[in-house]
Amino acid sequence: RTAGHLWTAGTLPDDILTSLERAGYGFAIGLTAGVVLALASGLSRVGEALIDGTVQLNRAIPTLGLIPLFILWLGIGETFKIAIIAIVVYIPIYLNLHSALSGIDNRFVELAEVPGLSRILFIRQIVIPGALPGFFVGLRLGVTGSWLSLVVLEQINATSGLGYMMFQAQNYGQSDVILVGLVVYGVFGLVSDSAVRLIERRVLSWRRTLSS
Repeated sequence: RTAGHLWTAGTLPDDILTSLERAGYGFAIGLTAGVVLALASGLSRVGEALIDGTVQLNRAIPTLGLIPLFILWLGIGETFKIAIIAIVVYIPIYLNLHSALSGIDNRFVELAEVPGLSRILFIRQIVIPGALPGFFVGLRLGVTGSWLSLVVLEQINATSGLGYMMFQAQNYGQSDVILVGLVVYGVFGLVSDSAVRLIERRVLSWRRTLSS
């Protein structure tokens, strides 16, 4: 009943759209950064020397602990929220994609040298298929992380969003509204994870065929 009332009043649709926008921007930036950094580090020794140590250091620092610093740097508006989400997303994508690139079987590399594949063909035919399973693992973790961080970030100087709705409900003792927010977060997390898994099954259909 509470969900129906919030939807009819227009509060819930507006908060959902705001949360989706924040999560979408942060996820897109984090995905791009994670893929670019992982490729630069995984395909080049120089890139690994320059990038991997910094990312591992970033990984060791609790991301939500960066909130006070980012507020000082970026202000307390939307920018710092999107930046924190991007960091939460890019770390698992980088780690899993980098690990997949480093773990490509050396026999495939040697096999590619026999016909003298160019670097572009080598990346397209050996590197990308070998790294996709690890990439999708990181992608699923990144999607989940974007929603988990959003729960916290939307309760910091926000004027809209599901987290703001839940924070206001806490002040007024409205546990039913808080439960509505939690259910919506859970549904979004489940739907986004299921979408990634569906894409993974289609893209990696060759792997399922070989394993069967």
